[in-house]
Amino acid sequence: MSRIRPSRFVHVVYRTRQFDEMIAWYQAVLDCKVQYKNPALAFLTYDEEHHRVALINLAAVQPQAAPAEGRGMIGVDHVAYTYDTVEDLLENYAQLKEKGIMPYWCVHHGVTMSMYYADPDGNQMELQVDAYLSGDDANRYMQGPHFETNPIGVEYDPDELLARVRAGTPGSAFLERKNDLPVSPIRGALAH
Repeated sequence: MSRIRPSRFVHVVYRTRQFDEMIAWYQAVLDCKVQYKNPALAFLTYDEEHHRVALINLAAVQPQAAPAEGRGMIGVDHVAYTYDTVEDLLENYAQLKEKGIMPYWCVHHGVTMSMYYADPDGNQMELQVDAYLSGDDANRYMQGPHFETNPIGVEYDPDELLARVRAGTPGSAFLERKNDLPVSPIRGALAH
């Protein structure tokens, strides 16, 4: 099988201790609107994509952490690339697994089904597939009760889903997040 590549670059996530200032800055610079915001997270977009910039408020999620401690550092948390189908995401997972490259976190965010990887320097990347065909549907989901209940996501086993897809279950059967709970703890390659 030939290598499977993402279809596009989709978003960047920043860790910050200046949450409100960062939101205001991205609203001013990119003319972003806030799709969703709680004390720990904000998702912003300037087009039909459900989010182009996300912000993690370190003051809310790690109020005691010193800025030099791993994920307590400000800066880029991860960048994200999207695949066209669940099948592509899972077959890419299988190809990477054969090379000894494994995700450190597989989570269904509700708006995306995602796998997180870290490169040799610890830079984090999200490989994902959108759960909704239209930006309007994704935006409605982000503004609804299921996302409010769990904006982080529910973990899944990629080997189980890969086996089911290879046995004939269409990948689209996994696009809708069936459960809002349990909420996954945020996992990261740089976490201590």
